[in-house]
Amino acid sequence: MTVYDFASATIRAIATVLWRTRVYGRENVPLSGPLIVACNHVSNLDPPVMGCFFPRRISYMAKKELFEIPVLGPLIGALGAYPVDREGSATAAIKRSVEVLRSGGTVGIFPEGGRNVTGDNEIRQGVALLASLGKAPVVPACIIGSDKAKQLGQIKVVYGKPLSLPVGRKATREDLAKFTDDVMSAIRALSGSTSGNS
Repeated sequence: MTVYDFASATIRAIATVLWRTRVYGRENVPLSGPLIVACNHVSNLDPPVMGCFFPRRISYMAKKELFEIPVLGPLIGALGAYPVDREGSATAAIKRSVEVLRSGGTVGIFPEGGRNVTGDNEIRQGVALLASLGKAPVVPACIIGSDKAKQLGQIKVVYGKPLSLPVGRKATREDLAKFTDDVMSAIRALSGSTSGNS
């Protein structure tokens, strides 16, 4: 068993017991080929929850400050996270993400950047840029209830149908902006939908 497998199984067991975590929409996740999963972000629990419940091994960008938090930092590192400097250059993180995608792997991203509890964060176009550079579809995802984890409320993870940029031509700036909006709209739509197979 790898460190990733051990960390994933441990966090999944804890989340299942403490927060009765349930997953919906697994059938929407392609099981092979390059893939991006784009998720909302309201709690520091979101990166490990996303990493351990996704049906594929996932690598994802996380703000570098998370790696400085005891316990959480090592856990998300074991789950395949790599740091991105939100105040400086994101070139290294983007390059690593594209390498993962071109090798047929899965990259996780939080389009809202940091935690967006109020809903006021500026939405970044990184998910659209990665989809274009890595020629990968995007599965929208929504984690519900992680902001109430201290009260031991239930956490739900919902995956939507994959979205893709126009094929056969280079994506324009307008394409990237529209695709970013489409992904965020899909994520928001999932927040009120927990029907389906778990």
